[in-house]
Amino acid sequence: MKGKKIIYVALIAVLLLVSMVGIKNFNKKEKSATKTKKMEAMVLSTNDKEVMVQDSNHIIYTFSNQDIDAKAGTNIVIEYTGLLDKMETTQKTSILNYRVKDVVTDEDGIPIDYLDNGIFSDYYILAHNKLKELTLDEKISQILLVRYPDSNQREILKKYQFGGYVFFARDFANKSKNEVVDMMKSLQDVAKVPILTAVDEEGGKVVRISSNPKIRSEKFLSSRELNQLGGMNKIKEDTIEKSTLLKELGLNVNLAPVVDVSTNSSDYMYERTIGENTDITSEFAKTVIKASKGKEVSYTLKHFPGYGNNRDTHTGSSTDNRTLDDIKKNDLPPFKAGIDEGAEAVLVSHNIVNSIDSSNPASLSPSVHNLLRNDLGFTGVIITDDLAMGATSSIDDAVVKAMLAGNDLLIVTDYEESLNKIKKAIQDGTISEEQINKLAFRVLAWKYYKGIMFGIHK
Repeated sequence: MKGKKIIYVALIAVLLLVSMVGIKNFNKKEKSATKTKKMEAMVLSTNDKEVMVQDSNHIIYTFSNQDIDAKAGTNIVIEYTGLLDKMETTQKTSILNYRVKDVVTDEDGIPIDYLDNGIFSDYYILAHNKLKELTLDEKISQILLVRYPDSNQREILKKYQFGGYVFFARDFANKSKNEVVDMMKSLQDVAKVPILTAVDEEGGKVVRISSNPKIRSEKFLSSRELNQLGGMNKIKEDTIEKSTLLKELGLNVNLAPVVDVSTNSSDYMYERTIGENTDITSEFAKTVIKASKGKEVSYTLKHFPGYGNNRDTHTGSSTDNRTLDDIKKNDLPPFKAGIDEGAEAVLVSHNIVNSIDSSNPASLSPSVHNLLRNDLGFTGVIITDDLAMGATSSIDDAVVKAMLAGNDLLIVTDYEESLNKIKKAIQDGTISEEQINKLAFRVLAWKYYKGIMFGIHK
């Protein structure tokens, strides 16, 4: 009996301690919620209903328009009470006041809110100097990765000066290696700023280059086939071989690897994945990014925040009903592994992820991009999936919404419509030239980091 009493007393003591800690934490939270706080931010967009701002950590928040009445591009200091939530579509904080502040620059004249200790930071001075040489139209074009046109590709590039072209299998059909090299060189020759030349060479089902037997005698194998043949060593060898071939051809971005987690053969994305669990998929992501370094071809982790078992978004919208905890536990680790290894680019899917943002495809959701920037610490270039796909093609002003969501580079097909919509949004005050500057700045910094800005162009 005496032993039981001791146990009971101990249990009561533990319960009291837990209760006291809980009350203390609750009081801290309550105190934090009522304390007046400040946030420095740039106004990204404003309309009759809401104002979107981006803080110094590149996190995007949306407030009611009745709280802030400032033009897009304005730098402000906001005083508020309550708790900001980067995953909320609209903040529930109370805005007490705000004031306009001057743009603060570093000793090199670069706006402070452009800066971070990110992967491209050694090239920020060069990128900013180049940015100052470009016209508004050229800066807008830098954030567009355009589907390679059917004709007059060189003349179109010379006129618009896009950030880059993305190529498909038909663009290489029946061409020899030398013909592809000449095609890429002819494009770079008319580019005021060297362009990104991107392709999806995943292996297996998606092979834009190796589908042409004149370029490679056999198609590259899928990641699942490679893993079955020789594990991560085989995947490393394959990445090096792909990189070598793409570089020889004049291609400098591979829109791969697919690091979505899928172990169910009935999933739409299964054939394009390694087909293994989270741990093995994470090792795959790490292996590919590590093997690609120093090969002058950038690789792109996709499709953030993880495709899961969702259906094809090429033809229409798809809704992901998994919990946020499930996504964080099962789908984000491969992206984090690749980012920690130095991934330069991440491509975002068009799935609507209900647990993060039930109103927008991931590619158009600030909350999804906040997760990537804040929780995963990604400082590279965020790329949309193709905005001409069925999941987003019918969304009005998708290109503008993609910019406001936090993307740096937009994959588009109708480049004229995209340019006109962005220019119109600037003219009517929905967005600002300052935001274009910030996005183009990151793209330019990436190009310097990649080395394509040196040597071949003035």
